[in-house]
Amino acid sequence: MQVAATLPATGVHFFSTRRASFKCNGYSSPLKPITRASSINAQSLTTIAPVTTTTEMTKIHLSNLEKLLQKEAKPEPVIQKQGKTGENRGKQGKKTEENRGRNLLEGLNLSRIWPEMKAAEEMSPRHLIRLHRMLSSKSMEYSPRNNLGSRWKEYHGCKDWLGLLDPLDENLRRELVRYGEFIQAAYHCFHSDPATSANDNAHVARDVSLPDRSYKVTKSLYTTSSIGLPKWVDDVAPDLGWMTQRSSWIGYVAVCDDKAEIQRMGRRDIVIALRGTATCLEWGENLRDVLVQMPGENELVDAQPKVECGFLSLYKTGGAKIPSLAESVVNEVKRLIEMYKGESLSITVTGHSLGAALALLVADDISTCSPNAPPVAVFSFGGPRVGNKGFVNRLESKNVKVLRIVNKQDVITKVPGMFVSEAIDKKLRDTGASGVLNLLDNSMPWAYSHVGTELRVDTTKSPFLKPDADVACCHDLEAYLHLVDGYLGSNESFRPNAKRSLAKLLNEQGANIKKLYKGKDLSNLNLNREFIFSRPSCLPSPSVLPSPSS
Repeated sequence: MQVAATLPATGVHFFSTRRASFKCNGYSSPLKPITRASSINAQSLTTIAPVTTTTEMTKIHLSNLEKLLQKEAKPEPVIQKQGKTGENRGKQGKKTEENRGRNLLEGLNLSRIWPEMKAAEEMSPRHLIRLHRMLSSKSMEYSPRNNLGSRWKEYHGCKDWLGLLDPLDENLRRELVRYGEFIQAAYHCFHSDPATSANDNAHVARDVSLPDRSYKVTKSLYTTSSIGLPKWVDDVAPDLGWMTQRSSWIGYVAVCDDKAEIQRMGRRDIVIALRGTATCLEWGENLRDVLVQMPGENELVDAQPKVECGFLSLYKTGGAKIPSLAESVVNEVKRLIEMYKGESLSITVTGHSLGAALALLVADDISTCSPNAPPVAVFSFGGPRVGNKGFVNRLESKNVKVLRIVNKQDVITKVPGMFVSEAIDKKLRDTGASGVLNLLDNSMPWAYSHVGTELRVDTTKSPFLKPDADVACCHDLEAYLHLVDGYLGSNESFRPNAKRSLAKLLNEQGANIKKLYKGKDLSNLNLNREFIFSRPSCLPSPSVLPSPSS
């Protein structure tokens, strides 16, 4: 068999003009199974002329070829045509030879030599099988859940996650995805029953479908808006009363009660999960972006802590029969600390979008709600700025650890406030301009600053998402978890062995998935039945709303 007759014409310059022949003994060539069988001489590989350093990869692939050809294989029996049975056996033998040739070509990894073959390789049977597994909602896979043991405080932020983020530690990645799924459970619970009636008992926990069965829900959490809409709005659209209700279910408190999981984590964990914006009045509160002083603070103190007016309103306001979020969460945490007194405890507050903002206010309160308060950490996804530099200093003084997962293309993480990055602010303060900046913090109503440590992911790193994905996709929680699951490091490409299923991402962000993974090549996989999810009858989270341009 001649190499020149098998390889594309664009690659012939990699070889010398001397023709190299490969002969096969006893069976037809796996590279050209249709032709008649010939004998092999593996030593003839040495007839290939030496190549330059620019074609070193060619040598490697030809070496792979030699190894594959030298593998012992049973010769195919000679089949003579004897009626129908002989013909069928002949077809099966021919099919076996074709499969052997296909597997051999896949082993050569020819796309490394000819980049134009990359797209074809991505649609190879092997790739399609892996893609089908990732797209299947029935075959969820997870990264290894290892024993955290004595290192749990590091993963909880006692050293500000030093040495764990770049490259991203596999245990931390798994924990981040797990806490993100707690937020997804909060979204799902709200969308399944968004209305809050006057008969709702805030002291009875809702049924939440938790992603981790080792936790149990102990408390439902509500927020109440201080603003309202005219009564005629309810008269015009009575079916959308939940959109204009002042009090809404926003999250829950859960505690780990499984002995094996407690041993794996090294402590008993208390989780507070908060969803993002979902009602009209919550959107209205988001737009009240002027900084206001936190209750109990002295106005005469320099760099006094201030937070956004709308966030503080949702956190502190109570309803007619529903306590405020601040009151509910503090009382529940106190109760749990007393219940598990003497045990090793941790409190993890996690939220997305609006929930990420409220998570900081929650952490600020519960960190000092008890003299024996356990370590408090916040894992926020797509969170906006919440307060000024004084608020940042306040959280740091209380030893609250914050890890912000930020998508580079997510505009929500850049508001409210002026578009000045935290890196520039730090440089200015280090140069001796801190006095002027503190004065601006006290006088300007939009002098916001981010809190904590940042883990920055990038939509363009994903091989499945379009690089120009719209605003909604870049803020979507499932997109965040997809990017975290594939994140290796700031200068690394997407993790090739990412485990998270793509089914939900394709269902919610189908318009932002590359055409390669939605085209006719996938039609034979019958994936449509995998994408059937129960859609809420109410307005979805703003993270999954389509952009105006779509």
